[in-house]
Amino acid sequence: MGKSTEIARAKARRLKGMIKESDGIALEDERLKAEGRREQAEARREEALARASRAASDR
Repeated sequence: MGKSTEIARAKARRLKGMIKESDGIALEDERLKAEGRREQAEARREEALARASRAASDR
């Protein structure tokens, strides 16, 4: 899998987390809100790792 694909998947996962958090806010569901925040944090980490890996391979 290419680095661009990994970055795109991480962005999609972050968006999914944003939607979950938003749903949690709308439904006043703290568990869903926390799950969305956690998913966003994991996706940001994955995206950063993919970007670093791509930058290292471009050298």
